[in-house]
Amino acid sequence: MSTRVNLFQTAPSLIKTLGDASQASHNSSLDTAIKDLVDVRASQLNGCTFCLDMHVKQAKVHGERELRLYHVAVWRESPLFTAKERAALALTEALTRLGEQGVSDELYREVREHFSEVEVAELAFSIAIINSWNRLMVLQQTLPGALDKAYGLDRAHLE
Repeated sequence: MSTRVNLFQTAPSLIKTLGDASQASHNSSLDTAIKDLVDVRASQLNGCTFCLDMHVKQAKVHGERELRLYHVAVWRESPLFTAKERAALALTEALTRLGEQGVSDELYREVREHFSEVEVAELAFSIAIINSWNRLMVLQQTLPGALDKAYGLDRAHLE
């Protein structure tokens, strides 16, 4: 197997720009638990093992319960998520698997029941950003856990 492109080395200014967007999203008014759930679910859907590994560990460091992390893949059937979290997860799926119909009016109304207009914008950007990272890390084939020490994720004690 050939070595894949290292985007951090070959396009550092673009990686920095995406990193800055990630930081801005991280500093938004959205609840940390919602952001963590969005990152985990999008990473699952996109098959990004690096990002899934990273965001499960981040969620754990942020205090998320392990059982809820196990249930993210089956959130519709699980009783462990609030209506607000369900709306965020549904929007995550709709924007990650963007079909011909886009985001339905029904889903948009559901999301607006739980999020302000500003929060909807922040949520949409958060979903777009994790989808960008997923696609780049899948291309690069970054190994899960490769940056744990750099990001302090070894504190999650998930090995």
